[in-house]
Amino acid sequence: MNVAATFPILAASIAVFRDDGRVLLAMRGRPPMKGVWTLPGGRVEPGETLAQTALRELEEEVGVTADLIGFNTHVEHIRRNDAGAVARHFVIASFIGRWRSGEPRTGPEADAVMWADPFDLKDLTVTEGLPAVLRHAAVLAAKAGLP
Repeated sequence: MNVAATFPILAASIAVFRDDGRVLLAMRGRPPMKGVWTLPGGRVEPGETLAQTALRELEEEVGVTADLIGFNTHVEHIRRNDAGAVARHFVIASFIGRWRSGEPRTGPEADAVMWADPFDLKDLTVTEGLPAVLRHAAVLAAKAGLP
């Protein structure tokens, strides 16, 4: 039995902002969605909180540390096969953070990294729902005192 198709996969991501209001994006280096821009994040490990996952994945994927500001929103990605059966179901808890240290770097999970305007993603190919997640995160970050 394919467990990934049977149960939703729980993951966490984080929108990290610098003092200039830009947010950190990473281009996925692995499937699913290889080559697509998104927030750093990944699967929750047993015994790990969602917030811990977001901060761990941030450091593992792109070498950045952040102070957690709070929860942003959740996103669900459900992929179906040609017969209409669920092939993958991800539930992603998205957090907001303030950059603390580290310059973003590429690696096995991130083919490219960039600081982007959360309201203007230009013609980047991004994960489904990312523009709305970033707009919401930017508003909450501003309420928390970030530009």
